Amino acid sequence: MLQVTPLKIKGFELVVIGKDSSSNFHAIIAVHSTKLGPSLGGIRMWPYTSEKDALQDVLRLAEAMTKKAAISGLQMGGGKAVIIGDPGTDKTRSLLCSMGEFIDSLQGKYLAAKDSGILPEDLDIVAEKTRHVTGTTDKHGGSGDPSLATAKGILAGMQAACKFVLGTNTLKGRVVAIQGVGQVGWNLGNLLTQQGTKLFVADLQPSRVKQVQRSWKATGVPLSKIHQIQADIFAPCALGGILNADTIPHLQAKIVAGAANNQFFDEEQDPYRLMKRNILHVPDYIVNAGGLIHLYVHEILHQQRLAPWISNIERTVHQVLSASFQKQLPPLIMANQMALQRLEL
Repeated sequence: MLQVTPLKIKGFELVVIGKDSSSNFHAIIAVHSTKLGPSLGGIRMWPYTSEKDALQDVLRLAEAMTKKAAISGLQMGGGKAVIIGDPGTDKTRSLLCSMGEFIDSLQGKYLAAKDSGILPEDLDIVAEKTRHVTGTTDKHGGSGDPSLATAKGILAGMQAACKFVLGTNTLKGRVVAIQGVGQVGWNLGNLLTQQGTKLFVADLQPSRVKQVQRSWKATGVPLSKIHQIQADIFAPCALGGILNADTIPHLQAKIVAGAANNQFFDEEQDPYRLMKRNILHVPDYIVNAGGLIHLYVHEILHQQRLAPWISNIERTVHQVLSASFQKQLPPLIMANQMALQRLEL
């Protein structure tokens, strides 16, 4: 039996905890804002050490989704869901069905999609219990995995950053260090290889590193060292918090641009620490918006042409970096202000 417990969290429209002991289900859904439209965001499955850690993560992710939709010009709000558990060992059909029931209990206030630990095939099962799901497989009427669109957006953001810092948007011959070669990191690496980029990679799973070493002729690096590579671009594509007081002094890249959400551990102090080192940070929720755009264009607008929307990411990055330079503010702070302005229109 699914049990739903609401929480009152300042600044959020809705936060609920869902539990079902029969399926070993424990999840949280956070709806940050529906001011611009329905809240859409992925389901992340991760073995959080506590419900408190899971709650902290889902709140940060949901707020980032609101900003992502706003600055990308989408008529969407921001929401997110997390399932507490190891996707490799704890993900079952009954657990995914419980997730579907949990989503359905909110009566459309939250639209689900995929995130770390969840596949389109998993969403097919979730969709058996609710219609409030996007990104299911083609077979089930969805638009499929948005990871490639996310990677294309990151590539566009990297090109804009290179133009801003290095004077040209070409990535040929550049050195990029990718932290995390999951679905988005893998697609990004493929795109960069096609551009003639030299790659260094690190991942929790050694088998993935070996695979990309063969596929891209990339150089494998320990996870603890990837941010220290002398690179043109450091691309964090794993979980958040990689930019912090410990790692920032050791960064050797000129630009940070990657798929990971909430890259700064401390969003008040760390952006300034990075700026003082003269390293350009491209706000994550701008460059990783390709996945959200994919779902918005294909499943909300029911349009096919994605390329113009992805091109907007490059223009948005240029606008944010230019305003950041003019006002001498870190790009993330500048992006936050611009997103807030749109929400207040």
